[in-house]
Amino acid sequence: QLVESGGGLVQAGDSLRLSCSASGYTFSRLGMGWFRHLPGKEREFVAGISPDGGRTYYADSVDIRARFTISRDNARNTVFLQMNSLKPEDTAVYYCYTPIRGVPYWGQGTQVTVSS
Repeated sequence: QLVESGGGLVQAGDSLRLSCSASGYTFSRLGMGWFRHLPGKEREFVAGISPDGGRTYYADSVDIRARFTISRDNARNTVFLQMNSLKPEDTAVYYCYTPIRGVPYWGQGTQVTVSS
């Protein structure tokens, strides 16, 4: 089970840190990722991280790379997404994700709303 938290309503320029807690898995063996679903658009990849945290991956966007940071704490079975300098266009439902033996697992999502 993947459970996201940390979303909310913020103003442009604010920061948020999303968390995703995992249970029922050997978390330290899982690559983890964050996706987001913007209104009226397809769900899109935001960031990913290797099981040991040594490698991180980001969407092919200079803007996201500059403002978002993915990290994890394997002792707490949690992956984070630090989002800085938030913009109204970051408004979306953010989902935690992991593939296990080729099967995708998703959290329920957490809403992030950025007002201008």
